[in-house]
Amino acid sequence: MTGFPQIWEFIDGFKLCCRLKGWRAYEHEDLVEAEGEHHSFVWMRKVHNNTFKRIIINPRCSVREGISYRIVNVSYMAWVLQEAPPETITRMVAERPRLSRRIAIYDLSEAYAGRPICSSLNETKSVVFQEFENFLTTEYHIELRPIYKLPPLPPELAPPQPETLGLSD
Repeated sequence: MTGFPQIWEFIDGFKLCCRLKGWRAYEHEDLVEAEGEHHSFVWMRKVHNNTFKRIIINPRCSVREGISYRIVNVSYMAWVLQEAPPETITRMVAERPRLSRRIAIYDLSEAYAGRPICSSLNETKSVVFQEFENFLTTEYHIELRPIYKLPPLPPELAPPQPETLGLSD
C-alpha cells in the first residue's frame, strides 16, 4: 500500500464510484441516494460518545438544492473514523439491533498508520456500504476485519439504557 489518501480525496473517489453505478452522490454532502434510500457518511478523525449519540438520535440531513435546502431522512449511516472509536460506541451499536440494522462503523486507523487493515461493524443491508467495502478492498487493498461483539461491560461502565436515549428496540 502506497499510503492512504487524504480524506477529501477518499470521499471524492468513492462518490465517483457511486455515480458510475447510477446512484446519486450529492455534491455538497457526504450522502448517497440509492434504491430510494439515503446513505450518509460521517467522516471524522475522532468521535466522542455524546457527539455520536446526538447525531444518531436525529437521522436527518439537510441537502443543498440551488440556493435553498431540504431535509431528507437518512436510512443508513456509516461512521468512517481515522482513530479507533471508543468501545462504548461499538458496543452500543453491536448490542442494539435497531442501531446495528442502520449504522455501520469503519475504523481506518490502521490504514492511516500504513497497514492495509480496516476494522468494521456493518450489519446493515445497505448496498452503498457494501460497495464502500468493495471500494476499500479493490482500490486500496484494505483487508476488512470485523469489530467483534464483546462481553457486556460492567454496570458502572455501561452506556445509558436505550429508553433514556430514545433508542429502545
